[in-house]
Amino acid sequence: MDALTWGALAVALLLGVAWYLSYSAARLDRLHTRVEGSLSALDAQLVRRAEATLELANSGALDPASALMLVSAASESLEAHNERALEDDLLEGQVFGPREGIESGLTEALQAALTADVVAHLRQDPAGLAAAALERVEAAGMRVQLARRFHNDAVTDVRRVRRKQVVRVFRLAGHAELPRTVEFDDELPPAVRST
Repeated sequence: MDALTWGALAVALLLGVAWYLSYSAARLDRLHTRVEGSLSALDAQLVRRAEATLELANSGALDPASALMLVSAASESLEAHNERALEDDLLEGQVFGPREGIESGLTEALQAALTADVVAHLRQDPAGLAAAALERVEAAGMRVQLARRFHNDAVTDVRRVRRKQVVRVFRLAGHAELPRTVEFDDELPPAVRST
């Protein structure tokens, strides 16, 4: 082979490597964008769950102690959301750290307040307002579960790609923070789950 052929092969190889690195960086960027979007979706679903809980607590169908417990937990969740919205310099991997305990607290309050007897009473409400509020709490709780799972799947995908040697050697992730999964108790009370 002459020098021209070797030169053409070298250029083709360099172009192939450059294309692969560019493709990998763009893929990683899309995955990071997906994580940010799923985190925003999770945040929105948590707000809906807290609002549905407040609606149920304010319906007048619960005993005052249970209603106060739900109002307190839901208000704390909404305050955590508002504090997060006011902060400008949040890193995606550090957003939910302190909020995980608050959201688990709301789940615990729902489980304590919505026992089987209470749920049966709410579903027999003649006006149907309490039953409708309970259905909204159930639907919001299910959406929270789905949003959290979707977010955690997106984080797992980013972490898997960032473990690849080519990503680490060529620093394709740049200075992006390594995202972390969001872990909190999001189980619906057993009596609330649809059969």
